[in-house]
Amino acid sequence: MSRHHHWGSHTDPTFRSEPRPTGEVIRRVSVYLRPYWPLALATIACAVLSLGFGLLYPKLTRVIIDDVVSGGRPELLTPAALGLLGAFLFREVFNSLRIRVNNHLEQNVIFDMRRQVYRRLQRLPVGWFDQRASGDLMTRVIEDVNNVERLLIDGTEQGTIALLSIAGALVFMTLYSPVLAVVTLVPIPFLIGGALWYTLTAHRRYRRQREASSAMNALLMDNLQGIRQIKAFGRQDHEDRRFAERADDLREGTLTVMRAWAWYGPAMQFVGALGIGLVLWVGGGQVLAGNMEVGELVAFMLYAGMFFYEPIGRLHGLNQMLQSARAAAARVFDILDSEPERPDRAGDLPAPLRGEVVYEDVGFRYRADRVILRDIQLHARPGEMIALVGPTGAGKSTLVNLLPAFYEATEGRILVDGVDISSVRLEALRERISVVSQEPFLFNGTLRENILYGRLDATADDLVAAARAANCHDFITTLPDGYDSRVGERGVKLSVGEKQRVSIARALLKDSPLLILDEATASVDTATERLIQEALQRLMAGRTTFVIAHRLSTIVQADQILVLLHGEIHERGTHEELLARGGLYAKLARIQNTSTIEEGFERLGEQELVV
Repeated sequence: MSRHHHWGSHTDPTFRSEPRPTGEVIRRVSVYLRPYWPLALATIACAVLSLGFGLLYPKLTRVIIDDVVSGGRPELLTPAALGLLGAFLFREVFNSLRIRVNNHLEQNVIFDMRRQVYRRLQRLPVGWFDQRASGDLMTRVIEDVNNVERLLIDGTEQGTIALLSIAGALVFMTLYSPVLAVVTLVPIPFLIGGALWYTLTAHRRYRRQREASSAMNALLMDNLQGIRQIKAFGRQDHEDRRFAERADDLREGTLTVMRAWAWYGPAMQFVGALGIGLVLWVGGGQVLAGNMEVGELVAFMLYAGMFFYEPIGRLHGLNQMLQSARAAAARVFDILDSEPERPDRAGDLPAPLRGEVVYEDVGFRYRADRVILRDIQLHARPGEMIALVGPTGAGKSTLVNLLPAFYEATEGRILVDGVDISSVRLEALRERISVVSQEPFLFNGTLRENILYGRLDATADDLVAAARAANCHDFITTLPDGYDSRVGERGVKLSVGEKQRVSIARALLKDSPLLILDEATASVDTATERLIQEALQRLMAGRTTFVIAHRLSTIVQADQILVLLHGEIHERGTHEELLARGGLYAKLARIQNTSTIEEGFERLGEQELVV
């Protein structure tokens, strides 16, 4: 079943993330630093050394002004100037080292975080993805992880250095003039108040921005995958309007963030500038009164501007980064905190597997008021072919999806060779089952890679044998690059029949004793259908097979035919038995010129489907 519903669907492209406390965000993302604590310490050490050499600048400036210029000691000019140049040189040397170490650290952290998110995605239930758009998930794995990492690496480093710079500046300023140091602190309450306002109101703005970005990416990915349908129906202008709406939401969300920052950032800078003005006012009076040298005031001003107010401004910038990271982290944590598929069990299936499958009183519901299957009793003996027929929505796909535990039965149990599959490791269960879907999915790689997906360690001879049995070897060898030909995204370079045969080859190579087959020959020509049917006969040989039938002609030899209606088995038996019974299946078989079973049920009408 495809999840890419181009027109309205149940899929929520931007499922809402609940806000997370700042402490939780910092605590959880800091875990990713633990394996790389030497790199983190090296980054901080380089930053501290760079800061230390930078703090020499105001002190040496005071020496040049007070001792050399005002004090008449020219012999100190060269040492002071060389010291100043040396301080600048070592400041930038350690800054360069900091950047290099920091880049290495952040790329390792991004790799670990992104890999953990992707690993969790791989282990979430199929039903979880039914409610989410692929474009939104891509935004979370790529953009949101980057935003979280910025808080972890840049935020930690810059925040630490800003705090050390403020502390160092306060020490030097107090040594020069305790009075001016107190004056410097006057704007601090206003700066703290502004930071609190921004922090308490920012998450809503950033969440809106992140959700708008995800919605736009989800639509973009959907439209790129459905570009042929868009062109076929001439809906380019319609999609252009839809994309413009999503892009406009992102524009408005981003502008909302920027408008708040446009007030907050300059306001905080102005408050800091007021502090500088107060220092000049009071400090100028100190110099005029003879209580302070000019060089001391200049040094004090440099410490106050470069190492006090400027780091406070950086902290405000970090606050913006923190709020953006909080919104992104909540979206990443939604993935990491989602319940994975059932925990791995210790059980295993017998080897070799005979292929007996039993459904005992099996039921399934998405929620209490939405029952999909009820009271399913089924016994498939080894090697039997079980065909499922029924109208759209009868529960056929859900019934077969319970076997590989894509969905878990909410009632009853399913046995394979007498073993309850709920006690079996998912990997052990699924490696015994091959699935050929109605819409075969091929990865954007080569034909060789797609077929080998069935068994990665297969030999070249095994590969060719599977392709021959699936009737796809001949067309593959006519391609310029043969098995190394690329199939394009979702196999777009191949016809429907060619993709189906490649997917059959993949299943043949896997060689599983259980087979789920969503028959797919309705949209191909007669010659291609014959090739697919031959390949399917080879695939089903000796395997217990569940077939979702779309044409009666393909299941007349089935060992059991189950007619599903409203989530229940309405009739069961062989083709001859069901015809003799004269029930719903017999009525369906008597309808002429029906291309598919689903269309046959539609022609029967509601009055014929009443149980």
